[in-house]
Amino acid sequence: MADPRPTNAGPGRLLVAVYAVFALAASARAGVQIATRLDEAPIAYLLSAFAAVMYIVATIALARSTSTSWRVALAACTVELVGVLVVGTLSLVWTDAFPDETVWSGYGRGYGFVPLVLPILGLLWLRSAAPVRR
Repeated sequence: MADPRPTNAGPGRLLVAVYAVFALAASARAGVQIATRLDEAPIAYLLSAFAAVMYIVATIALARSTSTSWRVALAACTVELVGVLVVGTLSLVWTDAFPDETVWSGYGRGYGFVPLVLPILGLLWLRSAAPVRR
């Protein structure tokens, strides 16, 4: 397989920047929540931390633009999409488990639904940059 097209060029730069902002925002939010109120909503706060890790992994993988990082970014974006769909649904039906918001609660409602749209855009971008089989 040939190397993928660069994932960090053109619109990919904007995607990397948005991922970086979300990585920072989710990390800061989760850090504060875990440090100050973990006992209030442990599931929600640990899911926010997990989301932050996924945003960090996706940011780095998209910025590196190698065959391996392409696969890592694909996995991270897929996990994000599944996470936001599962957590979004659970947060609406199992409200007792989510007494406080996570990044993915309500499908990312607290972040303008960007957490729902971002992995879809990431997967579409990765599809356009997929390695070519020879």
